[in-house]
Amino acid sequence: MASSIDSVAARNKLKARRDAYWHRIAAGCYVGFRKTTSDSIGNWVGRYWDDAQRKQHFHSFGPLDEHQAGARFDKAVELARTWFAHLGIGGLAKAYTVADACSAYTKHIRSEKGDKAANDAQGRFARWVDQTPLAKVELAKLKRDHIRTFRKSLRSAPVIVAGQERERAPDTINRDMSPVRAALNLAFADGKVTSDFAWREDLKPIKNASRRRELYLDRKQRRKLIDHAPPEIAPFLQCLSVLPLRPGALAALQVADFNARLKAIRIGQDKAAADRRISLPDAIVEILKPLAKGRAGSAPLLARPDGTAWNKDAWKWPIKEAAHAAGLPPEVSAYTLRHSTITDLVVSGLDLLTVAKISGTSVAMIEKHYGHLRQTAAADALAGLVL
Repeated sequence: MASSIDSVAARNKLKARRDAYWHRIAAGCYVGFRKTTSDSIGNWVGRYWDDAQRKQHFHSFGPLDEHQAGARFDKAVELARTWFAHLGIGGLAKAYTVADACSAYTKHIRSEKGDKAANDAQGRFARWVDQTPLAKVELAKLKRDHIRTFRKSLRSAPVIVAGQERERAPDTINRDMSPVRAALNLAFADGKVTSDFAWREDLKPIKNASRRRELYLDRKQRRKLIDHAPPEIAPFLQCLSVLPLRPGALAALQVADFNARLKAIRIGQDKAAADRRISLPDAIVEILKPLAKGRAGSAPLLARPDGTAWNKDAWKWPIKEAAHAAGLPPEVSAYTLRHSTITDLVVSGLDLLTVAKISGTSVAMIEKHYGHLRQTAAADALAGLVL
C-alpha cells in the first residue's frame, strides 16, 4: 500500500529507510520523500522516467527546511514540476553550473581560436567568476538577479592607478562580460539549459563604450614617459612610440622577425592575422640591433629581464607608474602610444590606406577613429587656395 507524504502527520508516521516514499505527479514523474533515520527531517527528491533513453533520472531538492513543515510538500512538487519541464524539453538531468559552462567554453575556444584567446577568457573567468557564488549556480536555476549582481560587481570593482581609485571604463567592463556571455550562449546552444532568459538582457554590452581614443601624447611627452620608465621596458616603449603596432603584436615579435640589413620587421602574430612587413627608421634599427645580437631566432625580440616576452600584465603597471612619475594623465596606457603614433602619421599627411596597412587594421577603422584629423588638414589645404 502506498504511503502518503503530502502532510506532516503522514510523514511523521513513515518508517526510516534508505528508499524514498514516492508520490505520483504524472506518468513517469514522481516527487519523493526520503527519511533515513527516525529523527531526521528528511530530504525531498524528484524521479523522472526518460523514455528516449530508457532510464530513470533523480534529482535532490534538499530538506527544504527554509519552508514551514506544512508547506514543504507543495514546494517539493513545485520544484519537481520545474525540473520535469526542464528535462521534457531537452535539459540536462545532471546539474550543470556556470563554472561548468565557463570551463567548457575555454576548451571550445582553445580548439577553435587557439591558446591566446582561450587563456584570455580563462583569465577573466578566474578574476570575475570562479571565486564568486555565481560559479556554483546551476544553469537551470540561474536568475536575472544572479546576472545583475555579477554585472554590478564588474562596475563597482575599483581600479587603482598610482594610488588613486577611479571607475572602470565601460569598454573594460564589456571585455570582461563578453566571455561570460559567450560561455552561457554556448551552453544554451549545446542544450545544457533550455532558456537564455536569465542573461539575454543583462549581459548585453554597454552601448557606445568603444569611443574614439582622445588621449594623445606628443613626442616630448612620449620621450618623458620613456625617461621615467624602468630601463628594462624602455626599448618596448620606444618602439611603441614610433611604430603604430598593437602592444601584443610588438611583444610577439621574435628575433627572426627583425632584419637589420633590410631595416625591416615582419609582423606575423596580430589581431588582423595578416602577415606584413614594415620598414624601420634608423633610430629603431639601432635600438633593436643589440637586442637581437647573438640570440636565437625564436627568442622574443623585446624580452623582459628573465628572457620572456612582454604581456599586458607585465607592461601595465610599469607604464602607469612611469606616467605618474612623469606627471602625465593616469589614463596613459600602452594603447595610448599606439594611438599617438597613428595620430602623428595621419596628421603628417600619410594616406589612410598606408596607415591602415602598417597598423594592421582596416581603412574603415582608421577613418572612424582618425578621419576627423584629416578634416583639419583639408581645411588648411582649402585655405591655401584663397586668392
